[in-house]
Parts: sequence; structure tokens; C-alpha cells
Amino acid sequence: MSAGTIAPTNRASTLGFVSRFVDHIRHARAAGRLGNRFRPHDVRRACPGWADHTYGVFLPKHRQGNPGGYTAYFYQNPDGTYSLLV
Repeated sequence: MSAGTIAPTNRASTLGFVSRFVDHIRHARAAGRLGNRFRPHDVRRACPGWADHTYGVFLPKHRQGNPGGYTAYFYQNPDGTYSLLV
């Protein structure tokens, strides 16, 4: 296995984290705790309990058009805020 490859158990764990975090954001949005447009600090307030670095890293990493080719869950608006993709 190469250094850049994630072992299957780690991959499943990572995918589970992503799914849970995105679900938490979607639930906060549906419950009205998060607006249509949000910044990392808004997500931190609406979805507490995640590692501090998660809030600042996750949104840009999973934005539409991200350079890493990660699954896109968010659109980055011209003003720098993010919106959930459907």
C-alpha cells in the first residue's frame, strides 16, 4: 500500500466522519440554526462538538471546484460565505 493510500478501515472511518458532519450541518440548516449562507464560525455555533480545526478546513476542502477533487457539498459564494449544495 502506498503512503497516500488510506487503509479500508481508515477510509470507512473518514467517510463516516464526513457523512456525520455534513448531516449535522444539514440538520442545523433545516432547524433554522444555520442560515442559507454561512461561514465556519456560524457552523461552529450551530454544530458544536467537532474538533476546532474541522470548522475552518472542512468547508473550503469540500467546496465546489476544490483543487483536491474532494466530494463537493458546498458552494462558495462571491462574498466568501458558503451554501449547501442540494
